[in-house]
Amino acid sequence: MNSEILGTVLQIALMVGLSYPLGRYIAKVYKGEKNGFDFMAPVERWFYKFCGIDPQEEMGWKKFLIVLLTLNLFWFFWGMVLLVFQGHLPLNPDGNPGQSPDLAFNTCISFMVNCNLQHYSGESGLSYFTQLFVIMLFQFVTAATGMAAFAGMLKGMAGKTTRNLGNFWVYLVKSVTRILMPLSLLVGFILILQGTPMGFDGKMELTTLEGAEQSISQGPTAAVVPIKQLGTNGGGYFGVNSSHPLENPTFLTNIVECWSILILPMAMVFALGFYLKRKKLAYSIFGVMLFAYLAGVVTSTYFEMNGNPEIDRVGIAQQYGSMEGKETRLGSAATALWGMTTTVTSNGSVNGMHDSTMPLSGMMQMLNMQINCWFGGVGVGFMNYYTFIIIAVFISGLMVGRTPEFLGKKVEAREMKIAVIVALLHPFVILVGTALASWLAARNPELAGAWLNNPSFHGLSEMLYEYTSAAANNGSGFEGLADNTPFWNISTGFVLILSRYLPIVGQIAIVGLLASKKYIPESAGTLKTDTATFAFMTFAVIVIIAALAFFPALTLGPIAEYLSF
Repeated sequence: MNSEILGTVLQIALMVGLSYPLGRYIAKVYKGEKNGFDFMAPVERWFYKFCGIDPQEEMGWKKFLIVLLTLNLFWFFWGMVLLVFQGHLPLNPDGNPGQSPDLAFNTCISFMVNCNLQHYSGESGLSYFTQLFVIMLFQFVTAATGMAAFAGMLKGMAGKTTRNLGNFWVYLVKSVTRILMPLSLLVGFILILQGTPMGFDGKMELTTLEGAEQSISQGPTAAVVPIKQLGTNGGGYFGVNSSHPLENPTFLTNIVECWSILILPMAMVFALGFYLKRKKLAYSIFGVMLFAYLAGVVTSTYFEMNGNPEIDRVGIAQQYGSMEGKETRLGSAATALWGMTTTVTSNGSVNGMHDSTMPLSGMMQMLNMQINCWFGGVGVGFMNYYTFIIIAVFISGLMVGRTPEFLGKKVEAREMKIAVIVALLHPFVILVGTALASWLAARNPELAGAWLNNPSFHGLSEMLYEYTSAAANNGSGFEGLADNTPFWNISTGFVLILSRYLPIVGQIAIVGLLASKKYIPESAGTLKTDTATFAFMTFAVIVIIAALAFFPALTLGPIAEYLSF
């Protein structure tokens, strides 16, 4: 077997193998059972006391959401102030200026919603202070917010008849102290040992082999990179993200970082099974997600390792596949795996240029984000999948003449309306945003020339990818697009807000409404939702609703580009 392919297989096996025990541990944390990090309890109690939080308080779904949204509103104002005035704040040895209001708005919203869509270059757009007290802080808080929402859903689904989803603050704090922080320290130590910098010095001035002077940015990189991956945040400490040799120095760090992106979203599915004591349900959900993920990995790896047919036509050998926009120390297969891993989650970090991938690889990257529920972000990935479960339960019940029920609760018109709105919101904001940008570009050729690095089909793909990435809380980009403009900063900012908070509100509301209903024990007439048949039904619903909505746009972009070869 080719060594690159073998490396891909081993990485995926490592992710799947370790996600099972981690999922069991996560379920114990959220259920309040004894676990290996109980020694953090005094720290957690001090935090509750300092902030005036009653950890014993039970919250209904409405209060749960109010606390979640209020916290995020506070962090928005915090981030805006620090980003605009970062030029006057400490820990800025390179003298980086403050961001413009529209760029600060986009940056703050982007990191607050766990997207990390960057319209700036990391080493020149931020100071060490804002890297730590805006970016890294938000990467912990926003990841923990998604995990807390997931934990609240677990509580609601597990209860027979209840109006309580648990305590948002407890879930938030435990997500940081007992899951994100320990894993981040582990990954951070590995990165430091492999050469990732961790300090507060300014740029290094070096003389290259050619005798030229070069300034090398450094800083507290090893502190930021682990949580950006583990929290499915993305966002590069350096402008070129994880293709930078200081952010991702060796093939070992590439494996560790790629593993970090997907391990928690995978583990969350198993945590569902352990928490609800329904392992078969978790296995069926995991199977659907893994199948879709592997289909993307196989497709992308095939096209990237086979090279560009246009180069073949001129007789140039492509021994290592399509290497444009990729790191030679990593190879085309590792970049293909990373591209699929980062887009089936809401991570968005890159170790190569997505803009340079083959057309169908780029299509698969977009399709992963457009479907937005194959593992997904920490916590919110299953929440998006849950929306389609509700729709699939309702449709299946009508098809077989059985009452639509999920986990002993009747799914009725109110839950269905919310689920359909949430499912259709995602394609709506992406396609409307892309249509508006395309219309503006068509009416003003100078504007199109300023925005787009590529014409025709690929230019459309750049704009479609940008809104797809924003709506999926992903953050990666077809970086041929010149996106640091008021139009892109503001328009994607609103897409980020709508696509993060409306789905969370809808999904928590569905769980809260179902949890308060009378529990109905399973009987011979109950529709089984933990079978292969229902898993296939859910997959079909996802493909029909999520994927086919984007097929016309994909046909005009990456598919047309592929057929033009």
